[in-house]
Amino acid sequence: MLDQLTSLKVFCEVVDANSFSAAADRLSMSAPMVSKHVAQLEKSLGARLLHRTSRRLSLTEAGAVYHEQCRAALDSLQVAEASIGHSTQTPRGQLKLSAPVWCANRRFAEILCAYREKYPEVMVDIRLENRKVDLAAEGFDLALRATREPSANLIARPLCPVPFLLVASPAYLKRQGTPQVPEDLAQLGLIAPSYLNIEGMEIQGPGGKARVRSKVVMKSDDTTLSYHAVHSGLGFAYLPEWLVADDVAVGRLVHVLPQHSAPCPTLFAVYTSRQYLLPKLRSFIDFLGDALKHRASRST
Repeated sequence: MLDQLTSLKVFCEVVDANSFSAAADRLSMSAPMVSKHVAQLEKSLGARLLHRTSRRLSLTEAGAVYHEQCRAALDSLQVAEASIGHSTQTPRGQLKLSAPVWCANRRFAEILCAYREKYPEVMVDIRLENRKVDLAAEGFDLALRATREPSANLIARPLCPVPFLLVASPAYLKRQGTPQVPEDLAQLGLIAPSYLNIEGMEIQGPGGKARVRSKVVMKSDDTTLSYHAVHSGLGFAYLPEWLVADDVAVGRLVHVLPQHSAPCPTLFAVYTSRQYLLPKLRSFIDFLGDALKHRASRST
């Protein structure tokens, strides 16, 4: 009879690697033994956990449910080991992360690549969506949130400010005219996020604060769609500097009213508890914080 805890670890490794042979290499175990462990789990559960073909490996419905429970159980065991000082402290496993849609950019991808190079045993499972996920209920290890008021019932570590730029396409400004003062924005159409109320917000400039009033021409909960709508000449938008900096640098987009700034939220790493952080979670938060501070210092 094979050890069940080992079988759970083998099953999770097969899912993470999406391959029996790759899991065998990672575990320094023969491929037949890996198959034997998974087969034993399926026999004891009375359910198939994996769809297997010669080219593809995927979880069954039962397998997906079981994998989530196994992952949570193994993480709990690792926390228990860390609490009594016997953990190896090597970051490993799957890190489930929620982040804003605008994190889909080159800068953030470079940070993920650098993290992977340093911690090759961690697989980041990142879900991009502009909503506040329930970390505990939905099984997330961590969320990145850009806000001025982080949730009071969660641990929130500030990472860096996130400047937002007022941008429009050159073709759109050629048709509508380039604003010289905030009042001129009334002649432009605003592409607004549906999850925030930015209509009539205040911007800060040399002459003090000014309230922006523009006609909303589109709302969307997807920052990527808003980004492409700006490029297409639908209107102007406030978009994260991370997302539009390269476009502004080469002239694909224009930074409108550059002497004025919109309210700047802070990017927070949000998690449920600071007690006995798993190495994979602690390493990612520390690495991301250091990387963002380094980038911020280079840009100033």
